[in-house]
Amino acid sequence: MAWLTEQLRKPRWSPYAAGVLLGIVSVLALLISDQLLGASGTFENLAGIIGGWFSKGISDSMYWQYIMPAAITWQVILVIGIFFGALISSKLSGTFKWRLLPDQEWRKNRGDGTAKRWSIAFIGGFILEYGAGIAGGCTSGLAISGTLQLAPAGLLFIVGMFASGIVTSIIIHGRGWRA
Repeated sequence: MAWLTEQLRKPRWSPYAAGVLLGIVSVLALLISDQLLGASGTFENLAGIIGGWFSKGISDSMYWQYIMPAAITWQVILVIGIFFGALISSKLSGTFKWRLLPDQEWRKNRGDGTAKRWSIAFIGGFILEYGAGIAGGCTSGLAISGTLQLAPAGLLFIVGMFASGIVTSIIIHGRGWRA
């Protein structure tokens, strides 16, 4: 038990150990709850709930009833668990702290603007969610759960994700992208 506690207190885990644990969690989620991991639908579920407060007709539409129900679903609970898991992990490792801007990297590349940081984060999140809807899933839903099932879409998504990530990193950081 002392070994496990020591591992949980590490600020950084081996990517191999984290990958194996993620695989185990994915398989257990499928076996125990008959649900795959995925997060992007959470925001649509919550948008449906909030939209239903303003217009009852929204939650009565076919989309909200059958495709993305306006309800607290498995994905909503999963995202809440991710938040609290990350909070507990950062507390255990002693790395938890509140901050408005990342310490060095953001300031070095983009300056000190807090409003700029929050605006870019919001716009980036919106684009990411929109892209997840077009792709048929987010990184967790399509790449992890799709690949777990050996779905061609999941495998293609991973190739595209890494390729576009490398190109984007080169464009943004130039030669310093490896640092």
